[in-house]
Amino acid sequence: MTQFDYDLFVIGAGSGGVRAARVSAGMGATVAIAEESRYGGTCVIRGCVPKKLMVYASAYSEMFEDARGYGWTVAEPSFDWAAMKTARDTEINRLEGIYRKMLGNSGVTMIDSRARLVDGHTVELADGKRVTAKTILIATGGRPALPSFEGVGHTIVSDDIFDIERQPDSILCVGGGYISLEFACVFHGLGTKVTVSNRSTLLRGYDGDVRAHLIEALEHKGIDIRLGVTPVKIEEKDGRKLVNFDDGSTVSVDTVLAATGRKPNTDGLGLEDAGIAMGRGGAIEVDEYSRTNVPSVYAIGDVTDRVQLTPVAIREGMAFAETVFNDNPTSPDHELIATAVFTQPEIGIIGLTEEDARKDHDVAIYRSTFRAMIHTLPDRQEKTLMKIIVDKASDRVLGVHIVGHHAGEMIQCAAIAVKMGATKADFDRTMAVHPTSAEELVTMREPVAEG
Repeated sequence: MTQFDYDLFVIGAGSGGVRAARVSAGMGATVAIAEESRYGGTCVIRGCVPKKLMVYASAYSEMFEDARGYGWTVAEPSFDWAAMKTARDTEINRLEGIYRKMLGNSGVTMIDSRARLVDGHTVELADGKRVTAKTILIATGGRPALPSFEGVGHTIVSDDIFDIERQPDSILCVGGGYISLEFACVFHGLGTKVTVSNRSTLLRGYDGDVRAHLIEALEHKGIDIRLGVTPVKIEEKDGRKLVNFDDGSTVSVDTVLAATGRKPNTDGLGLEDAGIAMGRGGAIEVDEYSRTNVPSVYAIGDVTDRVQLTPVAIREGMAFAETVFNDNPTSPDHELIATAVFTQPEIGIIGLTEEDARKDHDVAIYRSTFRAMIHTLPDRQEKTLMKIIVDKASDRVLGVHIVGHHAGEMIQCAAIAVKMGATKADFDRTMAVHPTSAEELVTMREPVAEG
């Protein structure tokens, strides 16, 4: 019988890899995990968590303005980038320490090294040492993908934002996805002059009403939105970045953020040598149980390019442990995943867009646009959008879309109902919580007129 050093070797200590390692160890497996960077991965170190802390910081500019409408006398506020950065980095360091402590308490061996596959049971560390395992799990996540144009080396990517020592006076955010737009709102709220450019619309694939509502809100705040243009050249000029677009227009800014997508982090992992099948963009191909074509090797999270969300990676890690170490084959459920975009205003969505729903369903659309109570006394003109998409034949709610204050918090609760198969009648007979914005979800009675 072949003897291995470990039952499980995990490559990558992000949210998915750490959860899989801890749960597997709790089921009695001997586990090691290798990480070449910091424990916590993209989400904790250079993604969701530090970004959300910056979202909170940026929101105070409007809070200070609105406080006057509620009778507060507020001195002229000022923002200290260095103080925010120090506080944020301190919290990230604390969280990384918690991740390491949880792994240690679970009996997982931590290896601070890059690791690559040699074969289906062997990994090689950066110092040349080889380690064997009965099962190998790849959880190396993804990384920003740079576009291709002249002078792209003058840009930064989302990972770099957390290392900026000085707040830029102006920034161009290239890209129409959630990363570009979230950082555009962050920098705008902190006082930076912001321009956003994208070759098509913003948030491609999101509901049309959501996209239109967000664009109007961002432009009302003073963010310069340039759609249908693509950078073709960036050059340094007088200490700034002069960006030339394909329509002949230009913009001069301190900083250019390239946020045009992410790609699986598979380069140099030895996947080809181990015979691991990969698909578009270098994503690792897996079956419904996250197993690759090599039976002893599994992969979870963004490296598989299924659904690039932290909670999905965590759920895939749990399902992996159940399947491999608890003799309970479990397939992660990728249907009806709620998501939030932490722009300002926030977006929360679950289910189908109107455009997609109409392809296969005869639908009724319930939509309401209103000013949230919190904005009334300060006379802020920001509007909330709520939209429910219903299948007429079954009355089942196919999708819920929210743009507005605390949309992310609301959609988590709405997602439970949609996941359970709630009907519009279920929403209608639910008593409203008053006065809230969320009550609109259960008080919309008439669908919008067709056509």
